[in-house]
Amino acid sequence: MKKDGDQAQPLAQVVSQTEHASNLVGSAASELKSVNAVLGNEVAQNSASPVVQSALEKNNVAAEKVHEASGHLSEISVALKGQVAERQRLEDELTEVALRGETDRHAALHDGLTGLPNRALFNDRLTHGIAQAERHGRMLAVMFIDLDRFKAVNDTHGHEVGDRVLRMVAARLGDITRGDDTMSRFGGDEFLCLLTEVASEDVIGAIAKKIIASIQVPCEIQFATQVTQIAVSATIGIAIFPKDGVTAAELISNADKAMYRSKGGLARFAFAK
Repeated sequence: MKKDGDQAQPLAQVVSQTEHASNLVGSAASELKSVNAVLGNEVAQNSASPVVQSALEKNNVAAEKVHEASGHLSEISVALKGQVAERQRLEDELTEVALRGETDRHAALHDGLTGLPNRALFNDRLTHGIAQAERHGRMLAVMFIDLDRFKAVNDTHGHEVGDRVLRMVAARLGDITRGDDTMSRFGGDEFLCLLTEVASEDVIGAIAKKIIASIQVPCEIQFATQVTQIAVSATIGIAIFPKDGVTAAELISNADKAMYRSKGGLARFAFAK
């Protein structure tokens, strides 16, 4: 099936060809009239035979027809130009609507501050992941990630700086995420991570350590000409499907509980029990 853009190009070519033909016919009509005028003067001065006079009259009729055809071609060319312009306008409008729709869709499913998937998109992917894991007998894990004492960052440096730190942390989390996994901002200073097709708790634990190490790297924040390093840490709770829950709500809740339990101990992450 041809797209609109594929059809617009041949139409533009037709316009160009029609305009060229109109110019040729118009030029031919002018030349024919000029020749007929010269022949007419010769006939009038030299009393040409009836045959020559008849041929001249036919030439004059033909010249009028060619001139009329030139006018019609010019009208067709103008009309085709209008169609091309209208088609282009409609295509531009459709492109704008499509882009605006994609922008609106992205905004509805992603966090406005960090650009990470929001709760709605995370829940959708988690529900889909559970169905796939159940169908194929696989494990998956949900991590509940909380930034420790993040309120102190806002209180000390202001919410604008706090937002910049959150964006930097989110970018690091996004870089860690594997292709089929999902990192989401749950709200405030809390994040969720969906790990699909995990082989063992050891693998999950290794990923949790990697996340914690990445977050602990100080964030460099520019204040006018001064650069300040702001360090934050994180605590993680982990719930595994199917042993810690079989629904999205159960897994998120149990990962949240494991995170709070971990805050009371020395370990920076804990599995649900």
